[in-house]
Amino acid sequence: MEDKKHLDTVSAAGLLVALGIIYGDIGTSPLYVLKAILGETTPIHPEVVRGALSCIFWTITLQTTAKYVILILRADNRGEGGIFALYALVRRHAPWLTIPAIIGGSSLLADSIITPPISVSSAVEGLRIIYPEIDTIPIVIGILSLLFLIQSFGTGVVGTAFGPIMFVWFTMLGVLGIVNVSSDLSILSSISPTYAYNFLMDYPGAFWLLGAVFLSTTGAEALYSDMGHCGRGNIRVSWVYVKTCLLFNYFGQGAYVESLAGQALGERNPFYELMPEWFLIIGISIATAATVIASQAMLSGAFTLISEAIRLNLWPKVRLRYPSVQKGQLYVPSINWLLYAGCIAVVLYFQESKRMEAAYGLAITLTMMMSTILFSYYMYSKKYNAWLVIFFLVFYLSLESCFLVANLIKFTHGGWVSVLIAGLMACIMIIWLQAFKIKLRLTEYVRIDTYLQAIKELSRDISIPKYATHLVFMSNAARQSEIESKIIYSIFQKRPKRADIYWFVHVDTTDDPYTMEYKVNTIAPDDAYKVTFKLGFRVEQRINLFFRKVIEDLVRNKEVDITSRYESLNRQNVIGDFRFVVLEKFLSFENDLPFRERVIMNIYFFIKTLTTTEDRWFGLDSSSVKIEKVPLVIRPVENVKLKRIPS
Repeated sequence: MEDKKHLDTVSAAGLLVALGIIYGDIGTSPLYVLKAILGETTPIHPEVVRGALSCIFWTITLQTTAKYVILILRADNRGEGGIFALYALVRRHAPWLTIPAIIGGSSLLADSIITPPISVSSAVEGLRIIYPEIDTIPIVIGILSLLFLIQSFGTGVVGTAFGPIMFVWFTMLGVLGIVNVSSDLSILSSISPTYAYNFLMDYPGAFWLLGAVFLSTTGAEALYSDMGHCGRGNIRVSWVYVKTCLLFNYFGQGAYVESLAGQALGERNPFYELMPEWFLIIGISIATAATVIASQAMLSGAFTLISEAIRLNLWPKVRLRYPSVQKGQLYVPSINWLLYAGCIAVVLYFQESKRMEAAYGLAITLTMMMSTILFSYYMYSKKYNAWLVIFFLVFYLSLESCFLVANLIKFTHGGWVSVLIAGLMACIMIIWLQAFKIKLRLTEYVRIDTYLQAIKELSRDISIPKYATHLVFMSNAARQSEIESKIIYSIFQKRPKRADIYWFVHVDTTDDPYTMEYKVNTIAPDDAYKVTFKLGFRVEQRINLFFRKVIEDLVRNKEVDITSRYESLNRQNVIGDFRFVVLEKFLSFENDLPFRERVIMNIYFFIKTLTTTEDRWFGLDSSSVKIEKVPLVIRPVENVKLKRIPS
């Protein structure tokens, strides 16, 4: 209840944070949406302008306000949101839900590569109004390079300025819109859905323009993904102000373009045409700052998404860094530079924002459709009224299917870029999940108590040199009574490892984002223990630190004696040494796998060579860790026809 109360609390600071990190993507959409709908060469008709404005209004209202702000924000995972947080809430009910989670997550990552270039380019291209011959590409690349470079330092300091800048941005949107709407108040009649209906029914090709209309709501997914940063209450309250400013700006642009009836828009951008000439430099500067913030929000979202995917076994264990203690401050170096390379490639390939619009929107439509499926199942699992669940599913899948079909016309004009990126991301997720399942299904476990007597005897066998006072094995065995056969092999056969106390540590990743619990199973007092950590999917796995805390608790409760058992050291109460052993598997040649599984495992182990090692992933002290490579024999070769011949 306390979590729920905090989640729905509204404060001035929380509202400012929400403005700074939640609305970057959707907040910068007025830079290009109406321009994309009207095109450069088609003569402007008032009916088309009002129909387009009506479509924008109802898209934002139905998609962003109703679906996300009112409904989906209800599905919080202890205050956390996002497609993987939603998946974690429902995955235990139906295994097939993995499919929409993977499609949605990979599409959102693809969107993270398209959003920064189109946002920054749209803002910087405003300079052409003042300097028509200026080459904006180097400026865009410079801004993006600086943005990605500062990620490694953390954005805590920069983040404090985000809220005020975005408040200025939205206020500017609203004021510019109101000034232009006041010259033609009749433009507000576009709110009527009849304009949208007539536009779609009567105007040739109007349906295909829905792909451009959809750009007005592309940032809606960020409302849900970033819920953990500032809370549901702050998002809902601040959205009222944001939506009002956005709509006034759209209507202001509509009033301007209506005045051009019969003319083509050409190179003019309706957004910048709202500004007085003396304000242009200021307006472009504010717009550029807003787009950088929008890009930052997408990057933060991508880092969070990857960290969640790792702990849900949907992504390789890449290195994670936490630049500051501020909640949500996460940096994933490999993803940062992957996204940077993608963004620069997009800028160089498309050159201008109007060409990037073709690649934008298609991927995020898939994410929204997958969110609809997952949330529908969430409502079903929570015993919502069945007719309400069916209505939500049918209505939003139908609406988003229309947007998807309309966006498909962009495929050959650049949409294939986002689909290709999403496809590559999805392939990695599928391979990683399938490899995890193959290993889990065929890994051999044995009962610990079967080997307990042998462990005790080994511990007291002074003919074998002592390997460590405390020997700690990282284990995948979830059951308290079991251990991998490979660990037994490591203790007794690979090189007999004599220790005073054997510890078996298992990490269980929970569907709750911030769980930090542990339990200890005493296998044999003063000889063997099993420690199971239950860590949330957003908790950094600092096992070295956590294990030290467990030992302190056990010593304080007099459950274990960790002093050295060497007589001279024991008299001085010297603490014995701890040594971790991590078994790193490799694919054995002694395998007879089906072709599909062989391909999956080969790709899995190849990617694994490029990612973080197990000891670094678990946060272990490298000076006290032994990495042992063990063969993973998934399916041994059978019926070896080897014939002996006489010597």
